Amino acid sequence: MSGRIPWSVTARIAGRMAGRYPLGGTYHERLLRSQAPEFVDRAGRLVMEETGLTGPGVPQVAVVSRSDWAERNVRFFSKILEPTEDRLTERFQESGLVGRSAALASQRLVAAEMGAVLGFMARRVLGQYELVLPADEDNDGDTVYLVGENVLSLERTHQFRPLEFRFWLALHECTHRLQFVGIPWMQGYFLELVQELVATAQPEPGRLGRLVAEARAAAAEGRPLVGETGLLGLFASDDQRSLLDRVQALMSFLEGHGHVVMDRIGGRVLVTQQRMSDTLKQRRKDPRTAAFYRLTGLEMKMRQYELGERFVLGVEKRAGWSALDHAWQSPEHLPTLDEIEHPERWLARVA
Repeated sequence: MSGRIPWSVTARIAGRMAGRYPLGGTYHERLLRSQAPEFVDRAGRLVMEETGLTGPGVPQVAVVSRSDWAERNVRFFSKILEPTEDRLTERFQESGLVGRSAALASQRLVAAEMGAVLGFMARRVLGQYELVLPADEDNDGDTVYLVGENVLSLERTHQFRPLEFRFWLALHECTHRLQFVGIPWMQGYFLELVQELVATAQPEPGRLGRLVAEARAAAAEGRPLVGETGLLGLFASDDQRSLLDRVQALMSFLEGHGHVVMDRIGGRVLVTQQRMSDTLKQRRKDPRTAAFYRLTGLEMKMRQYELGERFVLGVEKRAGWSALDHAWQSPEHLPTLDEIEHPERWLARVA
């Protein structure tokens, strides 16, 4: 339909920006592909013992290229945004703020921007657990992915022990899998948040004036106008900012929980776990990409690891590891963004 985002443009730009790593497609990647199922199977069993979370069977395991990863995420976003794309276009046209041609041009701009972000991420992401999307017959569903080119690149750059690094990554992705398949309501809640965030996007009269006022206030206070939520947060309405806070709180908790679990198990069974952990933490703070992170909102994701890890460890210090089980009871038991930074407030509310 003419009002839809041209996802082929997104995929083309993402694939071009993702590029290739010289060892991709070689016997090094084929070896990783043959090892990955065993790593995931062993990691899944250890994560279940550590967390008490359980899931059905074992996931599929796939080692993919950077461009494959980008393409799969384009499919994810196109499925998530599909119910709202036509409605968003209609809202802009009905508002009188833009004409049809301008609305279509804005759709192409969104496609290009998403392609650039996904292409950049495709060069850095190491693994991903893919959610089962409803009514998507082409989706592989319950699958743990490793981006082979990036895994090989980091191993070579930092001289990691391949067997240890690959198993350590499997621990992280298996933790994410159990968070979503082991908590009955988690997948639906996550997808609902994302869809609600998209559905509330609409033209806002006076938005330009508000942005000018915010820019002046930021300059007077010596703080950046573009915050951790990036351009999305800059243009978000008050309702959307509230949703962004909920999304950030959820992801901070899940990422922090996953990071603590992978480090804790890794510390017991892997000789080089501490060096790998320190290296990846430093990688997230790379100043060469700081500006890009801030503009796109990826800075929010980078801080999710740090904030979430501090929250999980803070809860454990005050009330023990089992206290975290309260968060799995319902969406209402999840920590808020304020509670992520003050774990004692979350404990006072739910425990």
